[in-house]
Amino acid sequence: MRFVWILFGFTALGVGVLGIFLPLVPTVPLVLLAAFCFAKSSERLHKWLTGHKTFGPMISDWNENGAIRPNAKKMATVSIAIVFGISLILGLPTKVLVIQAVTLTCVLVFIWSRPSS
Repeated sequence: MRFVWILFGFTALGVGVLGIFLPLVPTVPLVLLAAFCFAKSSERLHKWLTGHKTFGPMISDWNENGAIRPNAKKMATVSIAIVFGISLILGLPTKVLVIQAVTLTCVLVFIWSRPSS
């Protein structure tokens, strides 16, 4: 079972790192998931991730206060706006745009309702 947790951890971390560059791929939740998986499987990997200069602070902010850094909130908002703008430019059907608008609004409400670290 330990191998499965490690595999899930690296998968979540890998996709989370891709989220730094790809809009709508959430980085923070996937890094948090990786930390959880590593905590279940490998103390060494968990310590490495929580001590990482980029990912460690976001994990500790969430664990201690349920907080998201203001810069991460801004980046999420900008990427969501860009993706929705692309959908508008591509002329997606109104039904799809409404679903996107409702979903993305809920995501933004969640992000901005979290405390800032």
